[in-house]
Amino acid sequence: MIKKYVMERKSWILLFLFGQGMLLFIAYLDYEIPFSPILYIVFLFTTLFAIFLTIRYNRETKFYKQLEERENNLDLSSIADAESPFEQIVETSMTSLTERLSQIASRHQIALEQEKDELLSWIHEVKTPLTAMRLMIDRLEDETMKAALTYEWLRIHLLLDQQLHQKRLPSMENDLYIEHVDLEALIYMEIKTLKSWCIQKGIGFDVQFEVTKVLSDAKWLAFILRQLLTNAVKYCDSDSLDILVKSFQQHERTVLEVKDHGRGINPKDLPRIFDKGFTSTTWHQDSAATGMGLYLAKKAAQALLIHIAVHSEAGAGTTFTLTFPQPNETVRITGM
Repeated sequence: MIKKYVMERKSWILLFLFGQGMLLFIAYLDYEIPFSPILYIVFLFTTLFAIFLTIRYNRETKFYKQLEERENNLDLSSIADAESPFEQIVETSMTSLTERLSQIASRHQIALEQEKDELLSWIHEVKTPLTAMRLMIDRLEDETMKAALTYEWLRIHLLLDQQLHQKRLPSMENDLYIEHVDLEALIYMEIKTLKSWCIQKGIGFDVQFEVTKVLSDAKWLAFILRQLLTNAVKYCDSDSLDILVKSFQQHERTVLEVKDHGRGINPKDLPRIFDKGFTSTTWHQDSAATGMGLYLAKKAAQALLIHIAVHSEAGAGTTFTLTFPQPNETVRITGM
């Protein structure tokens, strides 16, 4: 700030120094003017000017220091009161601009909430004909047609479910209920949902449970598992080995692994797979990928204090690992 202040007052400082230099120069050329007293006077004036600059620096920069150090928000309460006319102009302009931005932000927030409510309402309305469609599909006698329609129905169902949870995610902390969840039952329920897809692709599951109970939110945990399982099924081929789902205890924590033997993930893509909208650089032509599933799973896992990690080799499969918090740590979830 000192450097900025000196640059701001540079013209005044140079004018003063030029005046003092001119006075010394005239005293040096004119022998009738005693040089020593003039030098003494210049020294006194320079000292007084330096003290004056120091005092003015503290007074004039207090307002601007707080402007520079304040957080980038619309709260102006932390700024010192304006003292000089120029500071009052800045304060008035900022106050007016802040009020306008607050009003615009408020209108946008209301519009977003309305849009969110309308979309959630639409999703719930679409679920009714989707359920009726599933009942109609179940009555079909042509097994080939039935399997094809069930697969397409499942794709729509999963996309709607993903959209629903995406809209609920920002207010997820209001929708949490921590309880003892039957992990095994949850996995089997999600596998059953994907049954038609797995049959179509000729993919099976190998389920191994050492630990069957965890403390978590059943609904959001099911959503996380759904994203991992659909990801595993999507990128496995018919000749792949069964998808392995196993749970075990490690360092006093419950660990769940979902391991597939599909195409794997390119090493350069691994750091970015949880980024919003990221699909793949290797399989960029895959139009079915949305780049949202793993992003939403990561966000939901963070809110539940579940650590999600991935290990993969291109062409050798992918392993997703969920590490659950210890029981005493779940208190922090409800306190969010």
